Amino acid sequence: MDDQGNDQGSTRDTGATDGGRRWAPRLRRRTGRGTPGRPSGLRRLGVGLAVLAVTLTGVVLGVLGGGHVSTDIGPFRAELSLAPALDGGTTVDIPPLGSLLLDSHRGPTHLNVQLGALDQRRTEALIDDPASISRASQSAVEDVRHGVIRLGLRTVAVVVLVTLVLAALVFRDTRRTAWSGGLALLVVAASLGTAAGTVRPQSIEEPRYEGLLVNAPAIVGDARKIANDYTKYAEQLRRIVGNVSQLYTTVSALPVYEPEPGTTRVLHVSDMHLNPTGWQLIRTVVEQFNIDVVIDTGDITDWGSEPEASYVGSIALLQKPYVYIRGNHDSGRTAAAVARQPNAVVLDNSTTTVAGLTIAGIGDPRFTPDKSTAPAAGGLNAPTANELIGNGETLATTVRNSPRPVNIALVHDPSAAGPLSGTCPLVLSGHTHDRQVSTLPQEPGQQPTELMVQGSTGGAGLRGLEGEKPTPLTMSVLYFDTEKRLQAYDDITVGGTGQSQVNLERRVVQGANPSPSPPVTPTPTPGSPGTPGPGTPAPGAPVISPTG
Repeated sequence: MDDQGNDQGSTRDTGATDGGRRWAPRLRRRTGRGTPGRPSGLRRLGVGLAVLAVTLTGVVLGVLGGGHVSTDIGPFRAELSLAPALDGGTTVDIPPLGSLLLDSHRGPTHLNVQLGALDQRRTEALIDDPASISRASQSAVEDVRHGVIRLGLRTVAVVVLVTLVLAALVFRDTRRTAWSGGLALLVVAASLGTAAGTVRPQSIEEPRYEGLLVNAPAIVGDARKIANDYTKYAEQLRRIVGNVSQLYTTVSALPVYEPEPGTTRVLHVSDMHLNPTGWQLIRTVVEQFNIDVVIDTGDITDWGSEPEASYVGSIALLQKPYVYIRGNHDSGRTAAAVARQPNAVVLDNSTTTVAGLTIAGIGDPRFTPDKSTAPAAGGLNAPTANELIGNGETLATTVRNSPRPVNIALVHDPSAAGPLSGTCPLVLSGHTHDRQVSTLPQEPGQQPTELMVQGSTGGAGLRGLEGEKPTPLTMSVLYFDTEKRLQAYDDITVGGTGQSQVNLERRVVQGANPSPSPPVTPTPTPGSPGTPGPGTPAPGAPVISPTG
């Protein structure tokens, strides 16, 4: 009986066990618990999400960390980089002017192009061979294409590598690491493929502006016309620079005034308006004329913005004292940027003594960057005129109270010079882009005060290229004797488009001791317009011929 009972019990146990085995898979499917060693559906989903998260993290880190290359675009050294984005597009950074935004492509990648410094060797080659400017323009597109291809290949490689390393650290599993790397390759390839397939070449004609370039239409007018004119202007640059380098030789043939030992030479510049060519000419004149001090009467920039601050870095390269006052296109940030240059002195109702000359100056009371770089031709309204006269009166008080007699006073707008009559022998200004010399009205018994208004050393900036006859670049060299009295000055004028000429006119101040010789000044070179421009001397003077 016992054995029979045991057999029946065993049979019942076996049946129960078999039934449990039959129901176990169903229970596991319903409860989500899987067989040990086999992932369930939820677990697979979790692993998949983890792989996706690691992959996307690796893609972002790879793009940000390795998605950039340096390449040459024409004479520029450029930095190309990619960044994750929702709407694609391209940003072209052009320091110090700002940025161009181009709707160039679609997809989750944004291309950034930052133009860096000019390569000295390639730039000199462009100057030596004007025809190479056209070739450089044609090759720029090919340079960009090669740079973008290099950027794409580098980005793919870095993204896959970063994702593999990250997945190996997170999962410590070969299969999941491989899945992450493959998925990263697929994501980045699809992103770049989308960008390549949606490229819009015409977007270059539809740029949006940021930074200083927001005001590009007001600054440069018709960009295409200016670009064409600047190409012609660049073709003359080599001969222009060569002519400037001959100015010192020409001066040696001007026996009208012979500088004495101890003569102080001052270079007066004004209204640079961001023209980089102006710095090259200033450096040449500083070297050839042995300049002791450079005086700048303002408008070194156009909009007084932070991006323009890098433009004033060329001041330090002159390695000569640089005395500056603020113009109506310059802001407080501009003045601060100039003041950071090791050789610069910024005057704002203050005085300084440089090379034995005591100089007083005050910044323009206005900040009107929204106006054209060309001064208004309609004159000043009463409030503005009163403001400028008050500005001049403030400086006149400073000059009178100076412990040392002031030799030169500086104002940006000549309209502010009137109150300075009789306070000092010489007032320098700019603003009008029209070189003039006159004597200020004076009261009986006052010492005479000469007002010298400089033209535009920057040729009125880019807008100076807009007309049929671009604005010339002008500057003057002033000669002071050992008593710091003005004896003579050389007016230098560099021609614009179509004129590879440099005019130099020497003027001897009344009371100086000239040699008994006729004046000598250069005439326009052959091929330049027959009508004399600003600073063009009379016929019959010797010619400074173009070099090359």
